[in-house]
Amino acid sequence: MKITRLAVTAYVFALLIIVVDQLTKAWIISGVMLHEVGRIPVLPPILNFSWVENTGVSFGLFGGGEARWGLAIFSIVVSAGLAWWATQSNRRLLITAIGFVMGGALGNVIDRIRFGYVVDFIDFSGTGVFPWVFNVADSAITIGVVLLILDSLLSDKPAKA
Repeated sequence: MKITRLAVTAYVFALLIIVVDQLTKAWIISGVMLHEVGRIPVLPPILNFSWVENTGVSFGLFGGGEARWGLAIFSIVVSAGLAWWATQSNRRLLITAIGFVMGGALGNVIDRIRFGYVVDFIDFSGTGVFPWVFNVADSAITIGVVLLILDSLLSDKPAKA
């Protein structure tokens, strides 16, 4: 497996997302001690920081305490597959998407291993439109999936015979 310059770009995106995700969570835990106060109005009622211990996947979906190690292993396997896929791609948009999804998945894996849950805190539920509490990693996964879809729509498809 040859690691291309574009693949390295995906890995750098992933690393940057992991760092930003973990720094924001460290700030929420140690800086503002959100786990003790529960909720901090930021731009009420639109944006609050709310402490959520998420045992599910992105945006708290499929929650359940028993899934900790299964979700962690699944995320690591998916990230390994994405890391390999990055070595096979020459499309910048796809590389960016891979980096975002990998970084988000691994950022949440770190939480699962450390705490047994993922720390979520960004809360737009006051809008009445978006009820989920999420984090930087969840945002990266969502952006990455949107970019994957966009890449698949924009990429050249071989003509059917």
